[in-house]
Amino acid sequence: MTTARERQRAHQQELLTLLREQLSSLEITTVLIVDNTGQPCLEVIDRHFRTRRVYVQTAFHWFYWGDQLDERTSSLRLASAAKRISTAAREGWRQGEQEPLTVDLSKIADAYRT
Repeated sequence: MTTARERQRAHQQELLTLLREQLSSLEITTVLIVDNTGQPCLEVIDRHFRTRRVYVQTAFHWFYWGDQLDERTSSLRLASAAKRISTAAREGWRQGEQEPLTVDLSKIADAYRT
């Protein structure tokens, strides 16, 4: 019997595998790994040989590689997501450390409270 977390991780890994195939066809170097928290991600190398990790947030249907709005794209449109990520890798990742995406779910919940 699998837990909800195991099913979520399997789905994340499946989406990242599909993204990896798309990025490989665009000649972008990627490695599918599991980070130190147990979350699957893609390590993507940019033109300056800097690495960013691309994660998938299944609740919001995003691929993301930082905390800025332009560092996320829809996971529902795989080909366009791969193009957006490949463009970012070819241009070079934003300077500085990769910050994790944090979503304050309480703000979203507050918006729907009556």
